[in-house]
Formats: sequence, C-alpha cells, structure tokens
Amino acid sequence: MTINAQATIGQMVTERPSRARVFERVGIDYCCGGGKTLEAACAAKGLQTGSVLAELEASDAARGSEAVTDWEAQGAGALADHVERTHHEYLKRELPRLTALTAKVAAVHGPSDATLVELRDVYATFAAEMMEHMMKEEKILFPWIRALASGQAPAAHSPICSGIKNPVRMMMAEHEDSGAALEKMRELTRGFKPPPQACNTYRAMLDGLAELESDTHTHVHKENSILFPMAVKLEEALGAR
Repeated sequence: MTINAQATIGQMVTERPSRARVFERVGIDYCCGGGKTLEAACAAKGLQTGSVLAELEASDAARGSEAVTDWEAQGAGALADHVERTHHEYLKRELPRLTALTAKVAAVHGPSDATLVELRDVYATFAAEMMEHMMKEEKILFPWIRALASGQAPAAHSPICSGIKNPVRMMMAEHEDSGAALEKMRELTRGFKPPPQACNTYRAMLDGLAELESDTHTHVHKENSILFPMAVKLEEALGAR
C-alpha cells in the first residue's frame, strides 16, 4: 500500500508495524483512531500532513524490508490466540505490579503532589476495567471468533447469536475508554517523565506505565484494525452460504 493522505492510520500500521513509532512520536492515535485517514488525523492534531508523510517515508526507508505477520493468511483464530498469549498474559502479569507501584508512590509522594493520587485512581479504574474486558473476550468473543474461523454457525444459546457486530462494537467502545485513561495517565505524568527528585520506585512506576501504554496501543490496534474486521467478514461469508 502506498503511503498517502487518504490511507487510514490502521491500514498503514497493519502493513508496517514500525510506523506506529512515528504516530506515537507525533501523538496520533493508531489504535482506537485507526479508522481515520492520515489527513483527518493530522488535521485533528494541528499537524502538517506532508511533514508526517515525510516522517513515515523516512522511517520506511531506514528500516528497509520488515517482517510482518500476514494475519489474513494465519486466520482469525490464530490472531485471537496470539492476542491472548502475548497481550492478555502481559496485562495479567503487569497490572497487579503497577497497582502496587501506583499505590506506593501515591502514599509516599501524594501529600506533596496531588496528581499522583489522581494517577493512582485513574490507573486503578483502568486496571479493573481491563481485567473485566479481557474476561469477556476470553470467555465469549474469542471463542466465537474461533468458531467462525472453523466455519461453525452460532448455537441457539450463544449470547451473541444475533451477530458478532454488537459485541465487537462494545469491545471497541471499551477500547476508547482505555485509550482515554492512558491519555490521562500520560498527561498526569508529563509524558511519563520523572522529576529530578523521583525515587527508584517512582521511576519504575513511570517506566512501567510507558510500557503499558505502548503495549496496549499495539494490542488494541491488532483487535480493532485486524481481528474484529476479520471476524465480521467471516460471519458475513458464513451467512451468505
């Protein structure tokens, strides 16, 4: 796919995941906002489309060929498995660790910096919602995607027998909420930058939150821009038989 102003952000990152670094650097949302064209995304951020195009082209040229998994060839079931093994397992390990760190930093430094108390609370809500979100995907949506990938029609008792589009929309709405929470955490921490007096626990918390943001953006991109559209197409194809 040629990089151009009318290509969507999600399409560009799907084709070459390294482009995500450019979008992160300029503050363009490539996960929840992956459906926007580059032109629209730049306009919303007050960026020059031509400048971002130049950065993308330079990034592509610097990296040369890039190994990209063809998820269309691998199949929706394989991608659902990958998301669980890679991103869900990461969250299950990391969320409790960051819960402890944000609580500790708020307790020690919160009396002199109220933003750290707010950060703890925003993070706690985010973590609880992500755990519930993953449970719904693992118990309901992903098994149904695997069934579609194997050519099975919905069972009469299926909670989504009326179609997969509704739960997909629900998951995408929850992705929007998680994206807003991550944006708020970035704002409260001034871009996850430690102040000069930050202790090692404070620095570890910021490092963990920055990694959490990066992984969640990649995670959501894979679902919103690749997995969910694949699932909808599978269902439509099955219904057309």
